[in-house]
Amino acid sequence: MKFNVLLLALVLVGQFVNAQGINRGKMDPQTTEVWEPIPPKVNIVDGVPSDAIVLFDGQNLDSWVSTNSGDATWDIIGDAMQVKPQTGGIKTKESFGDCQLHIEWTSPTVIKGEGQGRGNSGIFLMSKYELQVLDSYESRTYSNGQASGIYKQTAPLVNACLPPGEWQTYDIIFKAPIFNDKGVRTHAATITVLHNGVVTQHNTEIWGTTEYMGLPQNNAHGDLPIMLQDHGDLVKYRNIWVRKL
Repeated sequence: MKFNVLLLALVLVGQFVNAQGINRGKMDPQTTEVWEPIPPKVNIVDGVPSDAIVLFDGQNLDSWVSTNSGDATWDIIGDAMQVKPQTGGIKTKESFGDCQLHIEWTSPTVIKGEGQGRGNSGIFLMSKYELQVLDSYESRTYSNGQASGIYKQTAPLVNACLPPGEWQTYDIIFKAPIFNDKGVRTHAATITVLHNGVVTQHNTEIWGTTEYMGLPQNNAHGDLPIMLQDHGDLVKYRNIWVRKL
């Protein structure tokens, strides 16, 4: 709050200076310096910010539960977790709203099917808004259903998919939707995605829930878990961490 008030004061001073025709070259440079608050220090250790919540580091699934209730039962293979088909998705025990999410994934090396039947999974922000995970390397499907698309809504700006079996990264900045006290959405969720370091979603507005069939829904809700989808394919995930914003 103090920072916002100070910033507003500086803007008003600037407007006054312009209005009075004062020579800016004669202003004290300290007038426009902001010293408080001091941004907190974040250290980076093995690529993970010190203020991040590590959701999966290859050791166990302690931060996750099954979407079918009970413990998460996906397989841990090496330093990765792998979808266990027909057991249901998994979701974080903790709920999140605005966040920065880092997640790495790989599609199966054994290629089967095409389009939506090829290395399919998904990352659901707030359990409702799906960022598609799919083997879209030289495989055609509907554009708003390919890798790094907002499912059935917004196609990625480009196709940055790597070949099956290669590890891929999503770096996600997500801003949750806002609802008023009457349950009406006043601000849509937005998402920015870097797929393998390439911007594929740029402050994209999410229209509502990402439905397989039908139109997006916008029922009021608060913070909710992050969910990973079991779509029947042996997709793997690793190095998952999140920062609350």
